[in-house]
Amino acid sequence: MARLKAGKIHVGVGGWNFAPWRGTFYPKGLTQARELEYASGKLTSIEINSTFYGLQKPATFKKWHDATPDGFVFSVKAPRFVTNRSRLASGASSIKRFLESGVLELGAKLGPINWQLAPEKEFDAADVAEFLALLPRELDGRTLRHALEVRHGTFDCEQFVALAREHEAAIVEAGDSDYPRIQARTAPFSYLRVMGTKASAPKGYPPAALARWGEHAQTLARGGDVFFYFISGAKERNPLAAMALLADLAEG
Repeated sequence: MARLKAGKIHVGVGGWNFAPWRGTFYPKGLTQARELEYASGKLTSIEINSTFYGLQKPATFKKWHDATPDGFVFSVKAPRFVTNRSRLASGASSIKRFLESGVLELGAKLGPINWQLAPEKEFDAADVAEFLALLPRELDGRTLRHALEVRHGTFDCEQFVALAREHEAAIVEAGDSDYPRIQARTAPFSYLRVMGTKASAPKGYPPAALARWGEHAQTLARGGDVFFYFISGAKERNPLAAMALLADLAEG
């Protein structure tokens, strides 16, 4: 694995079009067409989830790139027609089609690709090894970073960690969720999806809990970039949690 170095902590949410954010996170009267522009001014990263449901056009990726400021980073959720199959290694042609659909139009704003497996997908060492081998390290001269989000307890084993480390794929750390929380450094970056925001907390998490997550992110950043997303939970609170964590990190 490449030598680790201190990195940046990118904090955000999944997606940017969510009706309950209008009038709470988004100012009243803001048009939907400007929601990404607004969100990217308050957060430092967003996980694109529309790519999970279908291929996007190159012009769409370019539009997203142009709507966000310099230094902003997108993670991209890989399509479900690749990851939601019994045999992952059978998806070679679908992987190629997705990677050539225009993701490189994000330019320097392209962060990791999150390959989220179905919750019922169990660990199969041979299948996972073959799948990871299908994920290219670069495309058209641009380095690609891959993260694998596993959601079945059978993946919580040394053999899976070793495979991920061999291919320099990050294992997505699931925080405050029912999915296994696998904390293992397997790539030159870290990827977290934290799912425990509560509607009863004005900022999604109490201050002490946000501070603990901030400390964890800072520890991980000693070994490379960190991509930290508030996902699920009380989704209406996620942007507020992200902004609060960014404020804490700035003060720290």
